[in-house]
Amino acid sequence: MSYEKVKELFDSEGIGDRLVVHDDIGDTVQHAAAILRCKPEQIAKTMSFQLQTGPIVVVMAGDVKVNSSKFKAVFHEKPVMIPGNKVESITGHMPGAVTPFALNDGVKVYLDTSIQRFTDMYAAGGSLNSTVHVTMGELCRLSDFTDWIDVCKDVQGM
Repeated sequence: MSYEKVKELFDSEGIGDRLVVHDDIGDTVQHAAAILRCKPEQIAKTMSFQLQTGPIVVVMAGDVKVNSSKFKAVFHEKPVMIPGNKVESITGHMPGAVTPFALNDGVKVYLDTSIQRFTDMYAAGGSLNSTVHVTMGELCRLSDFTDWIDVCKDVQGM
């Protein structure tokens, strides 16, 4: 159902042809980048967290990791990932296929500044073997993001 929701969103925007189903599963950033023939940092990694105020997802570049101190400075609590067995019921997407698009109601989207160095990225498409190529403007608009944040470890060269 998750893939279908994402497909419906992109079809409604006239860009549904960019949602691609692959033969292989991109189970890691590196594997997804190899399948897509892009750099790992061009993968829009979407991580799901549970805050006291509700669930959120943070979209970050594929080459960065969350910095607990920065996360706590922004959200005033430690980063707690949504348990794998609850990810789908909370976000609407299964673990490994979480995307910032077509999320369940009440899930807020935040974009990490680590992705600002790109004009376009590849995000999960709502299934383990689907991806969507989006411009930064499309990512911002279609994710209906809440805010830009800086919660990742610094990337060399940024």
